[in-house]
Amino acid sequence: QVQLVESGGGLVQAGDSLRLSCTASGRTFSTNAMGWLRQAPGKEREFVAAISSSAISTYYRDAVTGRFTISRDNAKNTMTLQMNSLKPDDTAMYYCAACPGVPSSSVCIRPSEYRYWGQGTQVTVSS
Repeated sequence: QVQLVESGGGLVQAGDSLRLSCTASGRTFSTNAMGWLRQAPGKEREFVAAISSSAISTYYRDAVTGRFTISRDNAKNTMTLQMNSLKPDDTAMYYCAACPGVPSSSVCIRPSEYRYWGQGTQVTVSS
């Protein structure tokens, strides 16, 4: 089992940057594919970015490609999401999540694939 805690959210203006962090407890972090997902008010939770357990593979939703970068440090049990050129449409609660049981080079892109979730960190981008 993996316990996840997010940090780094906040209120920023369009064009600004934020760096989200996810800290995991438990010995199995390095064997889980990980991801960032978000949910805006009145909308369904959606995939944002994913990284394989080995960090070899990453994948992004089209709307954030070129602006967001996902990374992980298995030695420190941490994952980050660097978000640049933020837009008002990026406003949402951002969740860190773990997807166990997939090959080390595979990513998970459907919210239903993620088994463990953090409590979320709010990102608000003003225009």
